[in-house]
Amino acid sequence: MLTGYILAILVGVSLGLIGSGGSILTVPIMVYILGVDPISATGYSLFVVGITSLLGGIKNFNHQKIEFKAVLFFGIPSIATVYLTRAYLMSLIPEIVLRTGDFQLTKPVVLMIIFAIIMVSASLSMIRPRKDCEEHIGDSKPDFNYLMIVLMGALVGIVTGLVGAGGGFLIIPVLVFFAKLQMKSAVGTSLFIIAINSAIGFIGFVTHEHSVIDWSLLIKFTLLAVAGIFIGIFLSGKISGEKLKIGFGWFVLVMGFYIITKELIL
Repeated sequence: MLTGYILAILVGVSLGLIGSGGSILTVPIMVYILGVDPISATGYSLFVVGITSLLGGIKNFNHQKIEFKAVLFFGIPSIATVYLTRAYLMSLIPEIVLRTGDFQLTKPVVLMIIFAIIMVSASLSMIRPRKDCEEHIGDSKPDFNYLMIVLMGALVGIVTGLVGAGGGFLIIPVLVFFAKLQMKSAVGTSLFIIAINSAIGFIGFVTHEHSVIDWSLLIKFTLLAVAGIFIGIFLSGKISGEKLKIGFGWFVLVMGFYIITKELIL
């Protein structure tokens, strides 16, 4: 239990430093260290990442690093799909997804496998050098590709609702490539969007899934993650973001393969 709470700080540090990775850490910590069932863990993740990202987003707003035009065009489709996914799509997934002989694939296992695949995809995007991204970092004036921003907003909403992932690893590249935001503005804007998506997803989780929530665990974890995000924002001015992103990417890759192995083989 103590280990899980200590790792909660790392969740916030990740969000503060690179604007993503919060849910990628939260769900495995909840499931494998704190003993929360996978379905509840994805809902809890929405609360933790939502509150933590909101406070980080407010701090970035004070430093004028939020592009509200991007929040609007990305956020509206995201809000719609994250709520619909959490409120209705989750309930449509059967408890036993596949049964073959003695083998059965349950809903919690499917969600963890989907989550692990997203982790692997996210890790590769972090590890791979992003030369095109670096070219856009110096751009001073946003130039929006509205269609792609709206479509990606809807996609991120589905991901957020399904596995409790805020989607920062998807949001930041979209904002850099299709909204032409500078990297620091993309991180700040990402936190704001993640906060909105997570809040809506958690509302859908509470109102439609009728789960018993362990508020004591959730609030303690969230407070520690909040402390972590301010540590991360402080450290972001002192640590190379690119090197940190690559190191974090390798960590996420290992965790993704660990979850796949644990759920399907062990």
